[in-house]
Amino acid sequence: MTRRIPLLLGTAALAAAAIGPATAGAATTLTGTVGPGFTITLKGPHGAKVTSLKAGSYRVVVNDQSAIHDFHLSGPGLDKTTAVPFKGKSTWNVTVKKGTYTYVCDPHKSMMHGSFSVS
Repeated sequence: MTRRIPLLLGTAALAAAAIGPATAGAATTLTGTVGPGFTITLKGPHGAKVTSLKAGSYRVVVNDQSAIHDFHLSGPGLDKTTAVPFKGKSTWNVTVKKGTYTYVCDPHKSMMHGSFSVS
């Protein structure tokens, strides 16, 4: 014997389901990581290193894993950084424009750096 259980959704649940990330234009998430050793990376949603992006809005989640490093992202109209003693996670909503952007650890910028272009 199969029992059927009705699924009831209130209006708020229906509205939330209809607006999901695809229809609401949710920002693509990029992940920046600095430390715990002398490494710094910026990766896209599928784990590949970011080398180029299209102009637009992005969410950047930074995992700062060392109190001796910072994660500094800069380029046309953008200058965001974590503080050197900070260790933890930061989330930034950023808009990138055409040009070149860099990410560095300021105290170790000669060896901890990367860049990407925006078209």
